[in-house]
Amino acid sequence: MPGRAAAIRIGFGLLVLAVLATAITTRPAKRLVDFDQAFYLTIAYDLRHHGVFSSGVFDTVDSTRAVPPPGMFFAPLYPWLVAAAATVDPRFGRTLDCTIEANENHRDLATCEVYARPVLLLHALLLALAVLAIGRAAEIAGGSPRLFYAAGALATIGFAAEADLLSFVMTESLSIAVFSLFGLTVVTALARWRWMDFVACGLALGLACLTRPTFLLLAPVTLAIIAAARWLPPSAGEPAAPAERPFWRSATAFAAALAVMLVPWLARNAVSIGKLGFTEEYGSAALIERIAFNAMTLREALWAVPACLPAVGPPLVERLAGPEAHARFVYDTPNSFFWLGRNRRDALVAAHGRLDPVTGPIVREELIGALPRHLATSLPLAWCGLWVGRAFGLLLVPLAAWGLVRAVRRRRWLLVAYAVPALVLVGVHGVLANHYPRYNLGLIGPASALAAWAVADALTRRRPGAA
Repeated sequence: MPGRAAAIRIGFGLLVLAVLATAITTRPAKRLVDFDQAFYLTIAYDLRHHGVFSSGVFDTVDSTRAVPPPGMFFAPLYPWLVAAAATVDPRFGRTLDCTIEANENHRDLATCEVYARPVLLLHALLLALAVLAIGRAAEIAGGSPRLFYAAGALATIGFAAEADLLSFVMTESLSIAVFSLFGLTVVTALARWRWMDFVACGLALGLACLTRPTFLLLAPVTLAIIAAARWLPPSAGEPAAPAERPFWRSATAFAAALAVMLVPWLARNAVSIGKLGFTEEYGSAALIERIAFNAMTLREALWAVPACLPAVGPPLVERLAGPEAHARFVYDTPNSFFWLGRNRRDALVAAHGRLDPVTGPIVREELIGALPRHLATSLPLAWCGLWVGRAFGLLLVPLAAWGLVRAVRRRRWLLVAYAVPALVLVGVHGVLANHYPRYNLGLIGPASALAAWAVADALTRRRPGAA
């Protein structure tokens, strides 16, 4: 009965929302200057008080005293959401204003309330929508309605395990939501091969790019997936292949929709800043910090393999090799890779004012000129970035790896296609960013789908008479 099935799914979604809202809002309260929150809160402050989308802490203007210049360091979507939350909830607006004024040394931070409930509830809602998108993608790609609940449940556990990180006022929850929506549109488009589905795919990727610039790299990846799917036959149990799979029409629909999403931001940057581009300084800052990891020794790289296993890895390595074996991978350790990269970035900004003009020679000499070493150090960084979901990842990631291998052997190409963008980003972050799993939390969706499908498929094939 469709009505009953829809009611059950709505109930499941509400349960997921309740679980995630409880997990996030019950975490210890954070002051809004902790971690990277000030990056986005400062821009939200500037939007509210000056109507300017700035570069936040990365410009030289104290925006509590003067109008900041327009900026394009960060993508626009999340700061706009924070500014909207501050407008809807005046209490949060007052907390935001107080925090930014304290961050500019105009008042005592202790006088500012620690309050971010509207944003945390928004995070829970975004993640619940992500879970529903993940469940639906698993259902389509795996060919079973039961996977909607199985994959959704696994994703919910994975997000709840990351609740402490997701309780910061930062982009992760929005990034996960738009990336999960994009993954669903990829699977839907490849399953039905209708041009409107490829339009939806382009729109969803555009939302993702407006949340985090790194997602721009998925545009050519998506076109490659469309091209590959054009020739791949469906396997048993998957939707029948459409009679025609026109690549150019589908690719054009995807690209045009993506352009519709991105052109307004590009035009704004050209008019307001005088630069036709999506971002500035963002990529340079990431590359400067990433190059610091090329100082990694072979011993550090080898010990990173067990040390990056969540929960069990660090104490095990400390017991076997001492705390110094993995110390430089810990961001707040003196002389860590992160510390070295951040200090060099700050020194370059202090000396030159901007990073973009001076990053080219550094990249040519220390990245391209030392490419074998750079790629070698990227391997442990990508390995470390795989372990999403904290301790739950010890179960989820191996199950997903098993599921991916099984999907390839069984020719379940929709499942493989669903996983490809997240796996590409794991590699990209290893090559261009760092080893922190927070940048790969979107992997929880495909991992949950693969794990759920692999277990269900194995159980089905164990039954007497199963093919």
